[in-house]
Amino acid sequence: MGSALENYVNQVRTLSASGSYRELAEELPESLSLLARNWMILDNVLETLDMQQHTLGVLYVLLAKLHSATTANAEPVQLIQLMRDFVQRNNAEQLRFAVCAFYETCHLFSEFVVQKNFSILGIRILSRAIDQIRQLDTQLTPIHADLCLLSLKAKNFSVVLPYLDTDITDISTVAAECKTQQQQQSQHADANNDAKYFLLYYYYGGMIYTAVKNYERALYFFEVCITTPAMAMSHIMLEAYKKFLMVSLIVEGKIAYIPKNTQVIGRFMKPMANHYHDLVNVYANSSSEELRIIILKYSEAFTRDNNMGLAKQVATSLYKRNIQRLTKTFLTLSLSDVASRVQLSSAVEAERYILNMIKSGEIYASINQKDGMVLFKDDPEKYNSPDMFLNVQTNITHVLDQVRQINKMEEEIILNPMYVKKALGSQDDDLTSQHPKTFSGDPTD
Repeated sequence: MGSALENYVNQVRTLSASGSYRELAEELPESLSLLARNWMILDNVLETLDMQQHTLGVLYVLLAKLHSATTANAEPVQLIQLMRDFVQRNNAEQLRFAVCAFYETCHLFSEFVVQKNFSILGIRILSRAIDQIRQLDTQLTPIHADLCLLSLKAKNFSVVLPYLDTDITDISTVAAECKTQQQQQSQHADANNDAKYFLLYYYYGGMIYTAVKNYERALYFFEVCITTPAMAMSHIMLEAYKKFLMVSLIVEGKIAYIPKNTQVIGRFMKPMANHYHDLVNVYANSSSEELRIIILKYSEAFTRDNNMGLAKQVATSLYKRNIQRLTKTFLTLSLSDVASRVQLSSAVEAERYILNMIKSGEIYASINQKDGMVLFKDDPEKYNSPDMFLNVQTNITHVLDQVRQINKMEEEIILNPMYVKKALGSQDDDLTSQHPKTFSGDPTD
């Protein structure tokens, strides 16, 4: 091991032994280029450091390995095992002094396992990383987006769904952490990418909810993504907008409400999503045949956007919506009549749709197999059962928790010095505007 690396090890050991973690965290970024140049012998450095006692030192060695992993043709299994050991054995107290470096390490690790087709092996590791670094269960970190990406690549959603189901009340960003730790943002490539990881979390989250057919939640995630305040449109927002339009049709049968102050949508997104707006317009006609034709017409564009599967779900939703309309008009219909009215190919296909809708609670009906007749019924729920009472109680508790959280956040905003300064400044401007201004000459001259 070279003298420069020996100095690195001695520095890590000395400052860690004295508990000078902040000083160590401020000095270690300068050693990153040194570590990257000596990638082949970094395992020797790791043998001299303990993950629990020298967490910060090991973190930067791991970061250097990941920076060089692609060019050095690193062994995937070995590097994945090293990352797994680190998140399981590190000292969380030390880790908080280098949050920015930890975020960057997780981003690089995520890119590495995706490139090597080992996404499934990274899911539990990033889950552990999130639990270690976040300060609240409701805090969003940049690592959340990486976890969502690996889950999508692996098509494994059991680990990520509990994180997505948790409503966010706080956001951890690289810019804030670097400022808190008095580090130069230029030392970290992700310092200006906070918006990127925020948008990716809601974009990937919407895709995951779409995959598990939780369309209401997916619509909410896509809405957050496209309505995030921005001066210009990002590619992430545009792709989220396309999916937002299609999921809107599945959930509501029309474009879901979008706040009027979202100028980016009207100026940039709509002109670049003409195919999707054509789909919306055809859907409004309730003609399944016209919808099939428009999907076929734009199949190349939908396939290029990886939205062809979602387009088929939109077509399925129109069949279901048309069947639901029949329940409001008829008490009984033959299966062949149902197929004809909703433009299905056969009575057998109509029966399959109706049975699936009965099973999912979308309609209430029964089918007489002898004569092939469908009997539409009213909702049998009387709202007087113990289960329904418990459901109402649970919903009330959830709403009250949300109200308490909103009140807490409102109080924090009101007491924020920046908010107070801005509010008082606005009042001064209002008072000034109430006094008439004098002019030296006629303003019409």
